[in-house]
Amino acid sequence: MSNLLDPSILFFVFGAVAGLIRSNLEIPPQVSRFLSLYLLMALGLKGGFALAKSGLTVNVATGLGIAVLLAILVPILGYFILRRVLNGFDAVALAATYGSVSAVTFITATQHLENIGMPFGGHMSASMALMESPAIVIGVVIANLLRRQAGQSTGAPALRLGKVLHESFTDGAQLLLLGAMVIGILTGERGQAAMHPFSVDLFKGMLAFFLLDMGLLAARNFKEVLGKSKWVLAYAILGPLTHATIALLLCRFAGVSAGDGALLMTLAASASYIAVPAVLRFAIPEANPSLYFGLSLGLTFPLNIVLGIPFYAKVAAQFL
Repeated sequence: MSNLLDPSILFFVFGAVAGLIRSNLEIPPQVSRFLSLYLLMALGLKGGFALAKSGLTVNVATGLGIAVLLAILVPILGYFILRRVLNGFDAVALAATYGSVSAVTFITATQHLENIGMPFGGHMSASMALMESPAIVIGVVIANLLRRQAGQSTGAPALRLGKVLHESFTDGAQLLLLGAMVIGILTGERGQAAMHPFSVDLFKGMLAFFLLDMGLLAARNFKEVLGKSKWVLAYAILGPLTHATIALLLCRFAGVSAGDGALLMTLAASASYIAVPAVLRFAIPEANPSLYFGLSLGLTFPLNIVLGIPFYAKVAAQFL
């Protein structure tokens, strides 16, 4: 319950309620974009400052390795499960969406861990960045294999991994996160002191404002969830829990700390609703956008924000 009393979470709930009652409350797209970029920049700086203190250690390398492994396992596992209840293109698109990560879910999780006093490594920001692209690449590869097997000629783009990788790693938001992290590493304690009012004092208020917008958006996309197959709805709830469990087992085996483990569980359980859907509309036009966008934003995102994050933190504290 303490998580529900956090102002940021309450603003998300308020936004969802406003959206459900069809209020005309809205955040201008330019403001929403600015808030998103601010949060990523602040998160990158925090991670860079922390890495400047810790350096590249075995723990850092272990956390990054688990992140990459999860980014490969989750979309492949998701595809083979979803293929039983969906056509191939919808299955691979949904698997790619759930195989990638949500930056806002991760940022909210870091705020929750700070609120409850659970320490975590600054390198986890890098883990998030590493986990975003593999699912996109895997999804595009599988989709092209499906086209070749079916002998289709749909006008869909041919497999061009170079283009996919370039767009993934030069995406403005991800590039800002990585750039801010590098600046944090280079400037260290002096940079941390100089940027404290920007990256720390303003952070909670900006996050609350952004989650208000996310609540509005989630509520307005919830109707896309209605009418979906019960098996697909079950995946949108049970899939993230399964992914988080895989992350927990890997972290326990590797001896990862509770804070880092909680964040890896959160990342594994999250689903992309910005980067991956934008790529999938172009790369896999045969898939239904309302399916992967509606489920990730209308169902999985709210569940993770309100219930999932505190649950993952408690489980990690108990088992790691």
